[in-house]
Amino acid sequence: MWLAVGAVLGGLGAAGLPDEFGVTAGFGAALCAFLLVVALVVFITVPGPDTLGTLLRTPPLAGAVLVVAVLLVMANPTGSSLRWLWVVAAVAAAGWTAFAVWETRRSGG
Repeated sequence: MWLAVGAVLGGLGAAGLPDEFGVTAGFGAALCAFLLVVALVVFITVPGPDTLGTLLRTPPLAGAVLVVAVLLVMANPTGSSLRWLWVVAAVAAAGWTAFAVWETRRSGG
């Protein structure tokens, strides 16, 4: 629901705010709309009461998140204000990937 609200408010901001603020709001609205569509697709294609557990035990998804997080770490120079966030995300993604692979190997599937 919050993604839909973000998309609507960002679209209104894109229409009403001047110059660079409007462009930023438009990008935010597009990102919210995209994430809303992705969330709907994921929760429709992975039905059942354990959707989150299924996603957590999916090594390709965890590996893709790890690759993106590592690329974000490498794209930010040392001393950047957001570098610590990407390092934390990369460490969390590495833990998720290890868990997903371990769960998949353990359960035989």
